[in-house]
Amino acid sequence: AVTINCRDTKDEKQIQEEDNSFYQKIKQQTKPIIANDIPDSYGNIEPALEPVWALAVVGSSYIMWEKSTENLGYSMAQVKSVKQWIRKDDSIEFDYTVLLHEIPTQEMISCHMRVIWLPGHPLKVKYFCASENQWFEEASGMGSGSAAGISHEKEENF
Repeated sequence: AVTINCRDTKDEKQIQEEDNSFYQKIKQQTKPIIANDIPDSYGNIEPALEPVWALAVVGSSYIMWEKSTENLGYSMAQVKSVKQWIRKDDSIEFDYTVLLHEIPTQEMISCHMRVIWLPGHPLKVKYFCASENQWFEEASGMGSGSAAGISHEKEENF
């Protein structure tokens, strides 16, 4: 039997406020965010890039869920690159290249991931991982999404 106890560290209102603050900051920018190596080689993340990192963690969690087996697990090790796409609608969109640490093999798997997000709506994720004979997967799921929660939905264009 498995017993799991979870305790929320933030209440729903605080999560929504943080999501909306991040969202407003991103939407007000005139230049797209472009960054590499998050965290850097010393494990540091610039405070301005922490929400971008958080979205990568949420998006990559679906990849890790899909790829995990009884014998293999994954964690996101690093965002190798990220580029924001300026959209005409209300959503925000990022292209990521992330490195997933495969356990127990210790391999680093490179995945390209596109994340589209609007607070209060499901997170949309598509990805392509280059390690296992060049395969493509499309993430999908149900529920609402935020930078503080995990949810995924299909998107028509990659």
